[in-house]
Amino acid sequence: MVRRGLHRRPRTGAGRRRVAALGVLAAAVVAGVVATMLPLVAADDVSIRAVADTTATTVPEDGDNAVRTTLATCPARCDGNPRGGRDAVIRFAVTTLPATAVNVRATLRVYAWGAFAATVTAHASPVDAAAARPAPAPPGPALDRVTGVRPGFNEWDVSGLVTGNGTVTVSLAQTGLETRIYWASTENRDPDLRPRLLVTYDVGDPPSPAATTRPAVPPSPSAAPARSALEPSPTVEATTAAPRPAQSPPAGPTGCGEVSAKLVPSCGAWWGMYAPASAAIGWDHGRAVDDVEAQVGRRFDIVHRYHDFSNTGSNGAFPDVYERRQMREGRLLFFAWESRIFSSGTVLTWADVYGGRYDATIDAVAARIRDTGVPVFLGFDHEPEDEPAKGSDADFVRAWRYVHDRFAAAGADNAVWVWTMMGWSGHYDRYAGLYPGDRYVDWVAYDPYNFHACNGSRVWKSPSETIGPFYRWLDEHGIGAGKPRMLAEFGTNVDAADPTAKRRWFEEFPAALKAHPKIKAAVYFNSAGMTTTTATCDMTMNHDASALAGFIRAGRDDHLRQPTPGSR
Repeated sequence: MVRRGLHRRPRTGAGRRRVAALGVLAAAVVAGVVATMLPLVAADDVSIRAVADTTATTVPEDGDNAVRTTLATCPARCDGNPRGGRDAVIRFAVTTLPATAVNVRATLRVYAWGAFAATVTAHASPVDAAAARPAPAPPGPALDRVTGVRPGFNEWDVSGLVTGNGTVTVSLAQTGLETRIYWASTENRDPDLRPRLLVTYDVGDPPSPAATTRPAVPPSPSAAPARSALEPSPTVEATTAAPRPAQSPPAGPTGCGEVSAKLVPSCGAWWGMYAPASAAIGWDHGRAVDDVEAQVGRRFDIVHRYHDFSNTGSNGAFPDVYERRQMREGRLLFFAWESRIFSSGTVLTWADVYGGRYDATIDAVAARIRDTGVPVFLGFDHEPEDEPAKGSDADFVRAWRYVHDRFAAAGADNAVWVWTMMGWSGHYDRYAGLYPGDRYVDWVAYDPYNFHACNGSRVWKSPSETIGPFYRWLDEHGIGAGKPRMLAEFGTNVDAADPTAKRRWFEEFPAALKAHPKIKAAVYFNSAGMTTTTATCDMTMNHDASALAGFIRAGRDDHLRQPTPGSR
């Protein structure tokens, strides 16, 4: 999603989920449940480097601006020179945007070293960004502006320029301050400071398989572009079943084995899985989980699914037949409910939600959840900080409370409300304003990832380094104090230089959870569409025997073997 108003240098390691940034030097698709995205501005995420940049000016003393380590902006009258104007010009190449991409969004990020009382506007530019000292040219339409430059990365929404693969050139024009502002260029010695273009998108419906006319579309979550594909009709009972792994055994220590009304285990933590369905298995969401359970030799405590506001098919008419069967077998269901329509890519607004436009859908889902008669985890619009098209932070809070209250009015008291954030430091200043309040939240969740090379980072984060920062921030700021915490999504990459690193990461994971005892559930996000899979990037837990062995060992730890209510 567009990152506006965030001015900071990117971190060299952090988490999230569902976004794609495409570039000449790096191309990746970070996929998540239908257009939910990772923090693209974090160093944990892939970003596009500029292929050329320069400063457009008629000042001859500037020399060859195409090879300088800085770019400059200044209005026509600059530093006392009435003809000293300078525009920063930057070119990017987008090369791997799929033909089915929809809702394409692009954010330009350029680094400044100081604070300036200036307005800098991004325009489409006809200027050659590779030229040594091109003359400024009349700019194209204004795309976005930053009022008040701040130290760090400043950001502009330039989505209007990116409509498909190709080259885009942006110019930055300055007003309001008649002295130069310097920005890091592609030649800057610190690669983390160079200009970047972040591109995110959703994926539209693929051609319908010849053998089916059934119309629903399953999301493929986190963090953000959605995979869109036909699903089986929810009116047909699921019949595919893998061999049943053994249920989680009773917990050993005295006083353990109890589960609260809000699904908090008295000891340890729940072990969960998001396993996306695919055309290869007929979009059978039950089998998708069964197959992973057969690999790891145990039943997952939590099954995580993503649903939309369509109120139809397996996308929107949930719980569907697969989920009902999983509940009967003792698993806990976690529904991530997104205010969008997966099949069309339509993004709904929070104002429309709390304005009553979708009351019939909300009430229908509330009735179905009430009628299950068992507690279920429910989250409304996970990672809302990455959804600017839906409204403001205050709109999100109002919509959350509205949905919550309609569930209460419908008697759906078995919904256990999970507030899920990215947990990224760039949004720490927003989380208090996104919190609906203790009365409306039962669990506090976040989505940490060790992306490593998937986003070009050289930093390998241990499990504790992955999950610790936001955990400590919550403690320090008192958000959701006293409430259980969940890793609603988590994951790790491989280390191409160390083939056993991922196995060890999983083996170390239970100890990291024990060191963070407020985390009472951890759900692995096992989507191959999370990123572009390469020799140095694979976020799935079962892509090779070594990784799978580590994951199996983690799941055998007593801390993650708590009996669910249905298995007692």
